[in-house]
Amino acid sequence: MNILGIDPGSINCGYGIVKAVNPKRYGLSSQGNKNLAYIASGRIVLPSKKPIYARLKDLYISLLEVISEYKPDEVVIERIFFAKGTKAALSLGQTRGVALLAASSAECPIYEYSALEVKKAVVGYGMADKNQVQKMVKQILRLNRVLSSDSADALAIAICHANNKAVI
Repeated sequence: MNILGIDPGSINCGYGIVKAVNPKRYGLSSQGNKNLAYIASGRIVLPSKKPIYARLKDLYISLLEVISEYKPDEVVIERIFFAKGTKAALSLGQTRGVALLAASSAECPIYEYSALEVKKAVVGYGMADKNQVQKMVKQILRLNRVLSSDSADALAIAICHANNKAVI
C-alpha cells in the first residue's frame, strides 16, 4: 500500500510517499523499519509574489501530478489546529482545502492527523521540534539523504498513518 502524506502550505507544501510492505506489522523504532519503504518526497514551492488564487491553482495542479505519478492508495493530510495569526490560518485553511480537493478528485481515501498526533507517533513526544521529527523520519525510513523540513513532515504524516493502520 502506497501512502501519500501532505504537509500543506501556501508557499511550501511538502509531500512524501511511503510503501507499507507488510501492513499487518509496522513496528516503528529508531533502528528503522523493514516494513516501511521510502518511495519519494519533495516540496512544492509556490512563488510568494503570486496572488493566493494563482498559488492555489498551481498547488492543485502539482498535487494532481504527484498523485498521478505515484498512485497512492491513501492520502494523509495534516489537520491544522492553530496558526500564528488570522491571515496564516486563512492561508493554511485554503491550502488544506486544495489538498483535500486534489485527493478527492483522484478518488483517494483521505485521512487526517494533527501535528501532535504525528509527533507522538514518530518521535514519541507530542512537543518534539522539527529537527527531532527529521531525525526520526530518516532513521525509520533508513535514509542517508537530506530532507527539507516540509518533506520530513509529510513523510512523518505518512508514517503516522501507517502506524495507526497497523493498530486498526
